[in-house]
Amino acid sequence: MNLPIQSKVSPVELTLQSGKSVAIPRCGYMFSPWRGTPILDTYGGKAVLDWNGNPVFAELAILGVLERAGWDGVWVDTYRRKFRRSMPPECCKLPSHAQEVYDRICRANDGKVGGCFDVFAWKDGDYLFVESKRKSKDSIQKTQKAWIVAALAVGISLDSLLICEWDSE
Repeated sequence: MNLPIQSKVSPVELTLQSGKSVAIPRCGYMFSPWRGTPILDTYGGKAVLDWNGNPVFAELAILGVLERAGWDGVWVDTYRRKFRRSMPPECCKLPSHAQEVYDRICRANDGKVGGCFDVFAWKDGDYLFVESKRKSKDSIQKTQKAWIVAALAVGISLDSLLICEWDSE
């Protein structure tokens, strides 16, 4: 897939619970911090970034990068169990084709939504799950490894998974 990334970084090597090793593609991205009026709900202290003059969380900035490249998608807000295209409280529903893919992975993940990568995008029949990780401050969790196992089990390819390691200036 041709992805709109600022820099390609070596893949993230992960050992899954089965002992199998996988290499998840990774990219790097630099965003600008939000310098405007502080927002009230930061989800417990999430970084607020500037995307086109608006305050957003990293997940929505990443979605914005994908949308500029013609992808459609959502932030999978597992914290509040919503799909979002913009800052809370706004939420949306997945289109049926995307909902079907998401549901299949959830079923393969013992019915759990936890661990789903932060951004779920689609374009021309391709699907992409992007995990947002702040550089040097965040790492892949056990629940995310379980989500990877479930995604692979239902036929999602490694190329459809991406770690976006981001930072702000």
